[in-house]
Amino acid sequence: MSATGFRLLFAAVLALAIGAAFHSEGKTQRVGFPSLAGATEWLNSPPLTPAGLRGKVVLVDFWTYTCINWRRTLPYVRAWAEKYRDQGLVVIGVHAPEFSFEKNLNNVRWAVKDMRIDYPIAVDSDHVIWRAFNNQYWPALYFIDAQGRVRHHHFGEGAYEQSEMIIQELLREAGVGGVAREPVKVDGRGLEAAADWGSLKSRENYLGFARTENFASPGGAVSDKPRMYERPARLRLNEWALSGDWTVKKETAALNKASGSIAYRFQARDLHLVMGPAVPGTSVRFRVRIDGKPPGAAHGIDVDEQGDGTVTEQRLYQLIRQPKPIADREFQIEFFGSGVEAFAFTFG
Repeated sequence: MSATGFRLLFAAVLALAIGAAFHSEGKTQRVGFPSLAGATEWLNSPPLTPAGLRGKVVLVDFWTYTCINWRRTLPYVRAWAEKYRDQGLVVIGVHAPEFSFEKNLNNVRWAVKDMRIDYPIAVDSDHVIWRAFNNQYWPALYFIDAQGRVRHHHFGEGAYEQSEMIIQELLREAGVGGVAREPVKVDGRGLEAAADWGSLKSRENYLGFARTENFASPGGAVSDKPRMYERPARLRLNEWALSGDWTVKKETAALNKASGSIAYRFQARDLHLVMGPAVPGTSVRFRVRIDGKPPGAAHGIDVDEQGDGTVTEQRLYQLIRQPKPIADREFQIEFFGSGVEAFAFTFG
């Protein structure tokens, strides 16, 4: 089907879909605009309320700043906020943290500035707004019409053109004239570049004992106690291991002494690691290897061609972005100081 034919078909389906009540998991949810009163702080805006937003089309975007899936949607949300702001669209980012350090307001402020986000942000550190929406996902988009009704939702990445068509239709319903039908043009770069889905054979994995999978160091992980770990002679695809003196905690692996390392066998274009210094304001140098060698042209934005980098903030670090052909590779990161906490590997 041609792009024009698809748009016409989707528009016809959309006209029926947005008139229906909001459903998720087969259960009818509230159609009205859930409360925003649970925000512990607002950034880029005074506090907003459903009543105060009546007459506006609202896009609510649930995010957390270390989520790579959300990060790849950000250029679209940012572009929609800019394109349709003067036509009555209000984008609200609801920051609902996944990791405990993401509750730190200074970290959220840094992320908002670093990622060039200028639309209103509700800081939902206690997940009160999250629960009001009965939300379960990062990223999650909720489309709310000018009458204050949730009309549509989308979870995860993708469907960008369809989502923009819903915004356009809700604006027209609100009586806005001259709403352009052409979608925004987005060129995501760095961490915002779309994943290479065709070569992606590794999925997100956590390093804390509560949610980790495929941990391969001999003897397994000991919860909440310092221990010397070793890597096995060989890792299979999507297995990982520690070397050195680490404490595996509920949501993180914390390095107790210098010269500890993490190895991971993966297959993806991009490898990211959520990590940071245990004490804010400190830093730890590290070195990355891929198949035992400096990454060269396969280095990510947070390391150089020799694989050298520094942990300075609690955030997502892009360590590998390899050119094609994408193959099964072994990644290793060695830290030259203690006090690093590593939370999760993500891929793209």
